[in-house]
Amino acid sequence: MKFPTARLIKIKGLVQGVGFRPYVYRQALRFDIKGWVENNNEGVTIHAEAREDDLVHFEAALKSEIPEAASISVFSIEIIDFHAFEDFSIRKSSNLSNEITEVSPDIAVCQACLNDMTTQPHRQQYPFINCTNCGPRFSIIKDLPYDRHQTTMQVFKLCKTCEMEYSTITDRRFHAQPVACLHCGPAYQLDDGKHITDGKVLANQLAKQIDRGEIIALKGMGGYHLVCNALNEKTVKELRLRKLRDGKPMAVMVKDIAIAYKYFYLTNEEVKLLTSWRRPIVLLENRLSLAHSVSAGLSRTGVILPYMPLHYQLMSALKTNAIVLTSGNVSDEPVIINDAEAKDSLTAIADHIVSYNREIYNRTDDSVAIVVNQKARLIRRARGYVPQPINLKLNTEGIFAAGAELVNTFAIGKGKQVIMSQHIGDLKNAETLAFYEESFERFKRLFRFEPDLLVSDLHPDYLSTRFALEQNTQLIQVQHHHAHLASGMAEHELDEKVIGIILDGTGLGTDGNIWGGEFFVADLNEFSRDYYYDPIPLPGGDLVTKQPWRTAFSYLYHYFGLPLFIEEAAIDLLPDEKQLPLLMQMVDQKINSPLSSGAGRLFDAVSALLGICRESSFHAEAPMRLEAAINKQCKGKYLFEIADQKINFRKLFHQILQDINQNVSVGEISAKFHNTLIAINIRISKLLRTQYNINKVVLSGGSFQNAYLLAQTEKLLTEQGFKVYGQEQFPSNDGGIALGQIAIAAKRRQLGLC
Repeated sequence: MKFPTARLIKIKGLVQGVGFRPYVYRQALRFDIKGWVENNNEGVTIHAEAREDDLVHFEAALKSEIPEAASISVFSIEIIDFHAFEDFSIRKSSNLSNEITEVSPDIAVCQACLNDMTTQPHRQQYPFINCTNCGPRFSIIKDLPYDRHQTTMQVFKLCKTCEMEYSTITDRRFHAQPVACLHCGPAYQLDDGKHITDGKVLANQLAKQIDRGEIIALKGMGGYHLVCNALNEKTVKELRLRKLRDGKPMAVMVKDIAIAYKYFYLTNEEVKLLTSWRRPIVLLENRLSLAHSVSAGLSRTGVILPYMPLHYQLMSALKTNAIVLTSGNVSDEPVIINDAEAKDSLTAIADHIVSYNREIYNRTDDSVAIVVNQKARLIRRARGYVPQPINLKLNTEGIFAAGAELVNTFAIGKGKQVIMSQHIGDLKNAETLAFYEESFERFKRLFRFEPDLLVSDLHPDYLSTRFALEQNTQLIQVQHHHAHLASGMAEHELDEKVIGIILDGTGLGTDGNIWGGEFFVADLNEFSRDYYYDPIPLPGGDLVTKQPWRTAFSYLYHYFGLPLFIEEAAIDLLPDEKQLPLLMQMVDQKINSPLSSGAGRLFDAVSALLGICRESSFHAEAPMRLEAAINKQCKGKYLFEIADQKINFRKLFHQILQDINQNVSVGEISAKFHNTLIAINIRISKLLRTQYNINKVVLSGGSFQNAYLLAQTEKLLTEQGFKVYGQEQFPSNDGGIALGQIAIAAKRRQLGLC
């Protein structure tokens, strides 16, 4: 018989708020382990004593059978002195240092809790039911370690029944910090101030209102939502009118996968993503029509399944199969989390406001994803994903990355990890900047972070750049598209020279012009801009993003001059032909007409030229509608030229004009345009591979949210023998910029360059 021994096991990763300690306890009983387990701000620590064979099996089980939402990044074992413990216990949490453990994202309600809603008397139809495997986490946490008194549940005193569950090691609600019931937990509140703890009663009332065409402002897990019948065109149009949201698509919630199959085309990977505990909005191809104003003519709709208990109760009570579930805010402002603010701001939009008396501490929008080539790709990273970090091979400690301007996120460095903020939004108004600053202060406190190196975009007018400049700390600035490339490299743990294809809307280049159609050879420290889209003037500057017809005019004028524009391109492009002399003057005299190589502007121009979108009501509408128009059966493409590092589109536009004059369908022209850009990606990648002997290609930038462009580029590059890295867990749009910024800063610091 072998003598017992003792080991100290330290586990780091997502191991708090996910039922990890009760899981450890059960494994300890299973293998006759004595000792203890505790949460601390570094992770989970276990003192384990047993025979050697039992310890080996215990350690193997800890790694292989973890709870669904948990993840392990570090698992270390140290042989220690034997103490002869008589049992195994769960110790009170401790605070050891300025190191931090991972904070759990919010987790969709589990099936066991949904079952408990109908079987447990003290939780009969209780709409805030949760356990160690599910429920709010990041949205309610104030500080570490993750204990009830450091969450917004601290104001709710546990009743005797919940206290017993909370204290019983073998109970599924052992140390489930948001645990509550009908008698001691949060309650929903209606317009009249009445509190309701019976979710079925509340759901029946809301269902009647929604089914008869009313709009509800409903407090969700990370903020308010606006809800209405997604099959009622009149109501959806009214919601758009009240919210000042002209054309931007709205997400919908459906009851279950069966209903999702009825209205949308689904792959196995999309089903897996929809039903995951993270519960993002997933962009799906339309099969049957909802109300037209939901997607406003686009071929995809953002779809989400229920993830809060009340969602399940509501979807069961409704007559309709689908509801709009869009952010509860005034257009361009952050999603509302404060009840008083909701009453002030949403009363003009919603017919009824439904709140609850638990504070949302950390604002989180719903995450958004799309599946391309059987891989999930995040477009907006928030609820269900944040604040789960990414591990790098570089020391990031003390680095703060300010992010970009559009779809902003920021990032902080801890050890060899990067912790990205939740989706902040477009930093273009005081409300969003206040959210940015508030979140930064909360991340500093929660993750025990103090910056000693800051990194920002080159653009001096970005509010994120200004914020970084005001911090009175060493600052380095990184070119926008180098940060895009570095974001993709960091995600895939690349630290070497790669080919980077960055197709994006805008970003200040090192030459003072606007970049966005770039082919780099780069590593995490530096880059060379080997090829790029032919720069053209943008008459009106930023105004072109709202009026794509301006960019279409500029391309035609740039390549063909005035005669051809009048004679061959005889289309109704300008809203008023009296503007023609002014536009020509602006371009000729370089008046408010910055040069741009942005791929986004090229998409804008073709979309406007085809009459698809000449006036844009939301960001990237023209490229989105151009993609939606693709005839996927068409394999044709247009001509292009490469000279002096520039990709020239004169022949492309000439052929598009010919196709328009010959009444070729919009779908075919759109397909040929997209196929041309894909062909350019392949051609230049092959040129760079020959020149530099590099075979790895990283794809990033907002234009790679275009599923067709991404899918075909990845496919054809792979067929040509390239190793291709598209972004998956972090957005290829500007929501991923901060990750790239922090990776570049960490590398330059490692090299002694800052």
